[in-house]
Amino acid sequence: MARAKGQAGKAVVWVLLGLLILGLAGFGATSFSGSLRAVGEVGDTEITVNAYARAVQQDLRTVQEQTGQALTFAQAQALGLDRAVLQRLVSTAAMDNEAARIGLSAGDAAIRDRILDMPAFRGIDGSFDREAYEFALQNARLSVTEFETDVRREVARRLLQGGVAGAVTMPPAGVDPVLTWLAEQRSFSSATITEAQLPEPLPAPTDAELRAFHQAEAARFTLPEARTITWAALLPENVMADVFIPEDRLREAYERRISEFVRPERRLVERLVFPSQAEAEAARARLDAGEADFNALVEGRGLSLLDVDMGDVTAAEIGRGGDAVFALAEPGVVGPVESDLGPALFRVNAILAPVETPFEDVAPMLLEEASADAARRLVADRREDLDDLLAGGATLEELAETEGLTLGAMDWRPGDSEGMAAYEAFRTAAAAVTAEDFPELMELEDGGLFALRLDGTVPPALQPFEEVEASVREAFVADRLARALRAEADRLAGRLSEGMTMAGLGLTVRPGAAVTRDERMPELPAGAVAAAFGMDLGEVRVVADDAGQVAILRLDAILPPDRTVPETAQLADVIGQELSRSLAEDVLTAFVRALEAEAGIRLDQQAINSVNAQFN
Repeated sequence: MARAKGQAGKAVVWVLLGLLILGLAGFGATSFSGSLRAVGEVGDTEITVNAYARAVQQDLRTVQEQTGQALTFAQAQALGLDRAVLQRLVSTAAMDNEAARIGLSAGDAAIRDRILDMPAFRGIDGSFDREAYEFALQNARLSVTEFETDVRREVARRLLQGGVAGAVTMPPAGVDPVLTWLAEQRSFSSATITEAQLPEPLPAPTDAELRAFHQAEAARFTLPEARTITWAALLPENVMADVFIPEDRLREAYERRISEFVRPERRLVERLVFPSQAEAEAARARLDAGEADFNALVEGRGLSLLDVDMGDVTAAEIGRGGDAVFALAEPGVVGPVESDLGPALFRVNAILAPVETPFEDVAPMLLEEASADAARRLVADRREDLDDLLAGGATLEELAETEGLTLGAMDWRPGDSEGMAAYEAFRTAAAAVTAEDFPELMELEDGGLFALRLDGTVPPALQPFEEVEASVREAFVADRLARALRAEADRLAGRLSEGMTMAGLGLTVRPGAAVTRDERMPELPAGAVAAAFGMDLGEVRVVADDAGQVAILRLDAILPPDRTVPETAQLADVIGQELSRSLAEDVLTAFVRALEAEAGIRLDQQAINSVNAQFN
């Protein structure tokens, strides 16, 4: 037994060391030997062949992990991965070169702290493991000196970056326009124009008007191209007659799911535990005296209601104290009583009566479920034979005649969802099938099987007026009403601009609350709020939408952001932080580009090509 435990422990250690090696893949898992040493220089700082190879390898692995697909180096080059890696290494070398030029370096203590803080070098107990550290570096083909030199450069770069961009902040002049855009409010009055406000009722459309509208708006009443589809299907309902479920199987299913049908009494319970009986009794005394409610007692223990919530439980699930809790005849507080965790007060928030559903009541449901499941299995059992028949050249008609499949045909258009088109799998297949495709068996959402064939297409066609007269009438009336409402709104808006008031024109005025530009007002036409933010103070404007809603707006006030409101102040802080971060990145990028230009970049394309060739 001791030997077995020792072997198991060694196995765990080797697994952990393996993970450490994988974690260091980006540091040195790839090594190139020979006369090539560097792929380039920035100033006096080299970009080594190994550094470039490791970075490419690490980026390839990252892309593959993110996409879940293997990526060839040729594909990576087409995406520009190699060029992005090289640019990143050039920028890093430029900062390393500048840090060396100005004598910026990190002390040994900082390097030690950085390495000790790396999770990859922690042992099972969470502390730094020197042997694992050296072993991992050895397998990553890095010496301790090389690795610690890289870490020293990294820390120095961070110091340099912090010195350049750490104190960059966006001035208020940059924050204010964004805050104004997001938090500025507009207050406007509005009046909706309805058919009742038209000067005269709209006349009923004539037959000639409807026919003219049908021709003028032909696109509205034209059926899109249809695909003529022949299909054959084997559905679970087609084999239901072959399914027999004996009662004993239903009773077995009932017993397996007994917890769904027979549930003992349960209670919604919260448990507040105290360190001692005396403290629990003192809390109960405060509760009884009305000095505190249960919620206050919970807060006094430094807890939240979520911490004390036990959910809906049985007496057995409560454990000690369960009998006392279930002795309550109605919701309330009981205790202090001894619980599994110590003296406690229990609050019962609700009593859930026991549920006992007899087998006879659920037998029809169980039979339906079992029959459907059995039918799906019968269908699935026939799939291989049907596949073989289709592969052998059988037509859909032959499958229907010899195998009992249901045969059907339809002119299917996008948007159709009746009959077989109610299945998403069928709609997807109908949209994708071509005349050159041979029928193949596919599965429906309910376990059924189907195959289909494209027989041809039906070109778009204008539906005869007599078939769509009701739709034409509805569209005509809606269009004419929308035009009439817009014309009346324009007329009234002109009167308002002349000095009349909305109330004076007999309009029902809706005073506007202050709104921001991202708020929605469903009682007004879509786009009303956006329109208000494009208006000048006192301006009157008519807005309408495709749904036929028409309204008149008058801008009453422009309210700048109020920084005294906590939410607005918080938003300003967030905007400032985000803009400062973005500005700092831009400053750092400009600084690095200046370093590159000043130090000079020299790239060895032959060396780069040599490394790239190793990945092909």
